[in-house]
Amino acid sequence: MILITGGAGFIGANFVLDWLAQNDEPVVNLDKLTYAGNPETLASLEGDGRHVFVQGDIGDSKLVDRLLAEHKPRAVVNFAAESHVDRSIHGPEDFVETNVLGTFRLLESVRGHWSALPADQKAAFRFLHVSTDEVYGSLSATDPAFTEENKYEPNSPYSASKAASDHLVRAWHHTYGLPVVTTNCSNNYGPFHFPEKLIPLMIVNALAGKALPVYGDGMQVRDWLYVKDHCSAIRRVLEGGRLGETYNVGGWNEKPNIEIVNTVCALLDELRPRADGKSYREQISYVTDRPGHDRRYAIDARKLERELGWKPAETFDTGIRKTVEWYLANGEWVANVQSGAYREWVEKQYDAELAAAGKAGA
Repeated sequence: MILITGGAGFIGANFVLDWLAQNDEPVVNLDKLTYAGNPETLASLEGDGRHVFVQGDIGDSKLVDRLLAEHKPRAVVNFAAESHVDRSIHGPEDFVETNVLGTFRLLESVRGHWSALPADQKAAFRFLHVSTDEVYGSLSATDPAFTEENKYEPNSPYSASKAASDHLVRAWHHTYGLPVVTTNCSNNYGPFHFPEKLIPLMIVNALAGKALPVYGDGMQVRDWLYVKDHCSAIRRVLEGGRLGETYNVGGWNEKPNIEIVNTVCALLDELRPRADGKSYREQISYVTDRPGHDRRYAIDARKLERELGWKPAETFDTGIRKTVEWYLANGEWVANVQSGAYREWVEKQYDAELAAAGKAGA
């Protein structure tokens, strides 16, 4: 049995689905079900006795203590986090509450559980903390990619909160001996991605005939990692990662945002052409860059390959095609997730920026 936190979110849910597709070890899935936690993503597991879903907060110590005592997991994989940079700029307190205080309370609950285990179970136990490359800050066009030795220089409330959580995990290992490993990943994409992030937002807006908002000049560079490759990396680190170590997980796919948008448009032109025969590229609209927007992230994942033999299975070309095809085939999931709080956020965040951009260009 393993305990997965944040297992109804994008990466966490993909991990749960992949985990249960590959083995019969049960999971307890703890998720708060905020706007980005979507139980529909886990619909295929309904009635599956290997999946125990619990709605709750990692900061609820009584709940976490009860789950640990009841299910006695051999490992905890922590995906739970507030994760959208734009949201962190407009409302940083939620990010501090979940990513910092929530991680602290989770660590304390796990430490209590681990300390009471028999010696053999104590030695085998693992706490895997999933984090981001954004904790390292920004790179210039010529800087080498981030390695695990890079110092932390977070530039947004989101990345600062994740950096703080990483430091807590490290401290609980060095101070208390908690058997931890940390992964720092690059930008994920793939099925079940919440459509406030770049790739699904472009797909959804394009199909709806809406503008495709691109920040600044669109030349911000990111390394792109197919989510199922990320899941395989986490499984490998959980299995063989050295205690107290950090492993960077990347896709070796550095690309500027505007190239990503153009690629999505080209695939949609091929797979779901516009009725008027024009390209979806005509819907691209440049909007004011967000405050403190990091120019480039890039992950050096050679340590993970060298020590644990992991490499991504997907190229960007194969991964992005699978992603677009998934969104085209799963319109009901997309429609259901685009409601309520999500719609209000998009209208507040992007529609206002597009309107401002239109006025500036008039």
